[in-house]
Amino acid sequence: RIVQYWRDVDNAIKKALRQRIPTRIGCVSFEVRNGMLFIYLPSGRRLSYVKPQMGTNRFGGASVTYMGVDGTKHWSRIESSPGKWVENIVQAISRDILANSMRTLSYCRIVGHVHDELIIEVSKDASLDAICEQMGRTPPWLPGIELKADGDECSFYMKS
Repeated sequence: RIVQYWRDVDNAIKKALRQRIPTRIGCVSFEVRNGMLFIYLPSGRRLSYVKPQMGTNRFGGASVTYMGVDGTKHWSRIESSPGKWVENIVQAISRDILANSMRTLSYCRIVGHVHDELIIEVSKDASLDAICEQMGRTPPWLPGIELKADGDECSFYMKS
């Protein structure tokens, strides 16, 4: 199923690029406009790729390329792949879920975050269960997703 999703996303991006029509896979949509490829996320935020073009990958198949900063820190044409598109989408949605949790817990003193963790300073009588329940709330823009958060209490930050 995961590899099929990779293919579906890749095909939707190629269709948007070739036919210049918006496409959609599940809760994510794709559009090429004004020299940019936009990937619209469920939160309303979008990812942007500069000057997308169809290209040929090293195996002779069709691939999408775009302009960006390469591994040597130079502006160049970058070839993407189905797995990379999906990785970017998943990471972006994960960030949006974390940002939603930060807004939900804005009454707390959030002192940092690391990937999918929030670091919060609260009084000793604060309820860890209540904080976890609030952090695990479903964002209004992603109905149907089941989230769960767990936490730990300590006197100083440490990776569990």
